[in-house]
Amino acid sequence: MTAKTLGALADVEAATVEVHDVHKWYGTHRVLDGVDLTVRPGEVTVILGPSGSGKSTLLRVINHLEKPEIGYVSINGEPIGVKRQGERLKELSERAILTQRGRIGFVFQNFNLFPHLTVLDNVAAAPVATGRLGRTEAQELARELLGRVGLADKTAAYPRQLSGGQQQRVAIARALALRPGVILFDEPTSALDPELVGEVLAVIKDLATSGTTLVIVTHEIGFAREIADRVVFIDGGRIVEQGPPSEVLDNPRHERTRDFLSKVL
Repeated sequence: MTAKTLGALADVEAATVEVHDVHKWYGTHRVLDGVDLTVRPGEVTVILGPSGSGKSTLLRVINHLEKPEIGYVSINGEPIGVKRQGERLKELSERAILTQRGRIGFVFQNFNLFPHLTVLDNVAAAPVATGRLGRTEAQELARELLGRVGLADKTAAYPRQLSGGQQQRVAIARALALRPGVILFDEPTSALDPELVGEVLAVIKDLATSGTTLVIVTHEIGFAREIADRVVFIDGGRIVEQGPPSEVLDNPRHERTRDFLSKVL
């Protein structure tokens, strides 16, 4: 899957993602503590950090699956999940939020495929449900996308009949079906057996060449070094440091980053 062959995705405008002073807590536990982050159009940003550092919560805040207590996220300058009302931010209706989420792809750890739908219908479902495409057009797009993730022969299969790696590739095709300006990946290989990790990473690597904005939470350090334009290290709900992989991974400035990398490399 290359920029030249992305067909239906070629005219998709890569999004700018901006996280503005986001705070999120559960009870007395502060999960995100004043996060500011800008992801430029077409940039591949990899987020690293220890378990419980707030990485996955940050992704879920970006598409408003989690509502921040303070701050907000904007995509291409449009606040997500809220609208300005004077000096305040007012929550949008669920319908409006769902419309916004349709422009943000999300690939979950555990695939989240519909077990009662075929692979083809899993990928075609969202364009039909949002009214963007009719059923025939959506299925045509789904076949195209499944071919590009190496699953052209699995259109009639059900998720239970696939390996974990195949299910995750279906999930990536499903995320692409709405032609999003940004795709969020939450530990896309963490639920996979080690021998299946490579096939999923290969699809993401190819996607990275298409110019789509990608934000990826992962523990695969070698993958981050190879694919990322920028690496963001989070600990305790705060961004400790960020920069090119050559800086953050090979020459980290902060002791906490060095300590983390010494345990995972």
